[in-house]
Amino acid sequence: MGFLGRLLGGGASRWDGTAGTPPSGNGASSLHLMWEVPDGRWREVRVELTVHEPPVVDRLHFWALQVGFGGGGAHLGLQWYPRHPGSTAANWGGYGPSGGELEGGPLAVPSATGNPNTGDYPWRPGDPYRLTVRRATRAAPDGRAAWTGVVTDLVRGDELELRDLWAGGTHLTGPMVWSEVFADCDAPTSAVRWRRPEVVADDGTVVAVTRARVNYQRIDDGGCATTDSSVDGDAFVQRTGTVRRTRAGSVLALG
Repeated sequence: MGFLGRLLGGGASRWDGTAGTPPSGNGASSLHLMWEVPDGRWREVRVELTVHEPPVVDRLHFWALQVGFGGGGAHLGLQWYPRHPGSTAANWGGYGPSGGELEGGPLAVPSATGNPNTGDYPWRPGDPYRLTVRRATRAAPDGRAAWTGVVTDLVRGDELELRDLWAGGTHLTGPMVWSEVFADCDAPTSAVRWRRPEVVADDGTVVAVTRARVNYQRIDDGGCATTDSSVDGDAFVQRTGTVRRTRAGSVLALG
């Protein structure tokens, strides 16, 4: 800033979301795809996730399937997290209607960070993983509902029941997928693909989801302007470090 700018008290640049660390409350920028689903009582929600272009910076990236429980909600997904072995982890955690963190059962895998929601998980870029939230076979204490977060390696056929969460509600609501990225807005691009989003009714009927509404964290709220959601064949794609071509509020449809 020059002398005149200092004298006049000016020079503070307005955040435009194109470069630097997001100044949001948690230091991240998020983008969301909110599924359009018919009315129904859903006991299970699932989607396939592939980290198509992995991050190359040592900053947390989180890609998740989110569901509600008729009060509160939770998110199941994969993380690029440098504090875990190989920088790879899986998370199943959430919040109750009052904002407090949900309790749950123990993780089925170790956690390098000691976080009860986040475990070490060796996911591989380019491989598909199915994320599933379903009613648990184990009972929760105090009569609460129990929901299991499951990560399935579709290449190797391995299914991991990461843990149970104890929450209210008897059915799942408001499914969506999102990316939460703590990297600078001008960091090199990363991208994930979401395929086969589905909801499952009480009677076992499977309903494919083909449409999703686009949302981005607002620039005024500290979000990046360099994120974009699109469709590529049978997949929704979320990308960072790119030019935004799809406007917030748009509805994307799978081919």
